[in-house]
Amino acid sequence: MSTAASIALVRPCLWFDRQGLEAATFYTELFRAAGKPASIDRVTYYGEGGHMPEGTELVVDFSLGGQALQALNAGPMFTFSPAVSLSVACADQREIDVFWERLAEGGQHGQCGWLTDRYGLSWQVAPAIIGDLMTGDAAASGRVMRAIMTMQKIDIATLVKAHRG
Repeated sequence: MSTAASIALVRPCLWFDRQGLEAATFYTELFRAAGKPASIDRVTYYGEGGHMPEGTELVVDFSLGGQALQALNAGPMFTFSPAVSLSVACADQREIDVFWERLAEGGQHGQCGWLTDRYGLSWQVAPAIIGDLMTGDAAASGRVMRAIMTMQKIDIATLVKAHRG
C-alpha cells in the first residue's frame, strides 16, 4: 500500500463519468505493450451515501511512463476538451504507429499528431526529437512546421527531410 509520502506532488486528474478504471486499464495495457512502464497503483471506492452506488470506483491512481495520473469517476457533468491533452514523446516511428493506432481505436484522428481517444481525451503523439527539429535555424523550423501541418499521424522521416531542406 502506498503512503502519502510516495504520492506525486502534482498529477493530472481526469474526470470520467464512470469509465475511469476501464480507461486506466486501457492506457496502462497500451503503454506496457509499447514497452513503457505503466501501472494501476490504487483504486478507491464510493462508500455508503456517495453520489454513486456503493462499491463504484471513485478514484483510480495510475502511472504512464513514470507520470502519475488519477481517473475520477464523478458523473457526466464535465467532459474533456482539446484544451487539455496528454502528450506522448515517442522514440521512433514504430512507437508513433503503435500509440497512434491504439489510442485512436474508437476515437478520431486529428491534425499534427493530435487525436481524441474513445473516452474523449485528447492526445499528442509526437517524436521525442520534435524539439530538436524546431529549435535553432528558423528556416529549418519553418520547413518542419509546414510539414507537420500536412500530417495527421506524424512521419519522422518526412520531418527530418524537411529539416534538412
